Amino acid sequence: MTNKQAAIHIIKQLHRHGFQALLAGGCVRDMLLGRRANDYDVATDAKPPDVIKLFRRTLNVGAKFGVVIVLIENRQVEVATFRTEADYSDGRHPGSVEFASAAEDASRRDFTINGMFYDPLRKEVIDHVNGQADLKRQIIRTIGEPAERFAEDYLRMLRAIRFSTQLGFPIEPTTWSAVCRYAKEITNISGERIAIELEDILAHPNRAAGASMLIESGLAKAVFSGFTGNQAKLSIDILSQLPKRLDFPLALAALFAGCETQFAIECCEVLKLSKNQNNHIKSLLIDRGKLLDEEMSLAALKKILAKPYFWDLFELQKAIRKATDQNITALTKLRKRIKALGDVDLQPKPLLNGHDLIRLGAIPGPALGQLAEEMYIAQLEGALQTPQQAEEWARHWLQKYTTHY
Repeated sequence: MTNKQAAIHIIKQLHRHGFQALLAGGCVRDMLLGRRANDYDVATDAKPPDVIKLFRRTLNVGAKFGVVIVLIENRQVEVATFRTEADYSDGRHPGSVEFASAAEDASRRDFTINGMFYDPLRKEVIDHVNGQADLKRQIIRTIGEPAERFAEDYLRMLRAIRFSTQLGFPIEPTTWSAVCRYAKEITNISGERIAIELEDILAHPNRAAGASMLIESGLAKAVFSGFTGNQAKLSIDILSQLPKRLDFPLALAALFAGCETQFAIECCEVLKLSKNQNNHIKSLLIDRGKLLDEEMSLAALKKILAKPYFWDLFELQKAIRKATDQNITALTKLRKRIKALGDVDLQPKPLLNGHDLIRLGAIPGPALGQLAEEMYIAQLEGALQTPQQAEEWARHWLQKYTTHY
């Protein structure tokens, strides 16, 4: 059963028991655009207790706001009671919720293109907010006054840019003006929620347009304090040079490619990213420029090539060069060197371990670490290929350098 089939099954069940039930929101927009929808939400006049009674498996995660998750086979469908919301004291949560009609429910949603309903049984679009007209005009417009919609949930400002980025629709002037006016209020929203929207903007192929809107509106400056000027402008050009498909850390590294690494890391702390994501971004920014060394030794190449984010680093460096009108000759040569390596083991097991080196006379401490590092480099260079060769090399090293430690 698909998400759509599960949603229609729920609608039929609600209809059989005398309730009105419709597909709502983004799935209706996507259907009218001929796009594939990810989620199919149901809106109904049935109250949460009615929904819970009608379906065997439910999750009451938002029942006080009129939302119940219905579980059918391996699908989860959000079923929400038509409602109005009021008293937003924190720019996110409504202080009061009242059950209402479909028209009233539509009026509390964010944008006109997301405020339509669809009756799959009658095959009829129900549009109380002129969403179809704005869909034809290809514009992003809030339902009602932009200031009111954004004050209810300031995240909607980022959502406006996300929809503009993904759909290629401009933001209607009055709505855009409000985004710019209230951009500083985005700090009322949690970093986790901001990160979700930024990922959808910056990981999209149209990311350069999205980044431009983030910067022009003042949202980027509000989220990332101090991120302005030429550094921000450069990020747009770098983002435009990246491959269509990429992950969020590479996109963020490109966004901050014109900035100091420490500044970028501090900015990203706001987003509450995972440890792996932060390490990914930090690695890319720290290693900027290293791939341009045409004299890079074989050992150094193997070491950097063995890093988990090497190819992201390669794409980032290439994008930086192109965005700044510099040639990519060094990167082209590097790719040829990598291809010539074939299936060589980039991280071979050291020919000798620490105990072996101590047995040969090395003393635990800085000297042992230096010996192990230099011996491993020689191994990566291909100068050492057997334990016997490594032992001979280590004895020679100890004779030459031990007196210096």
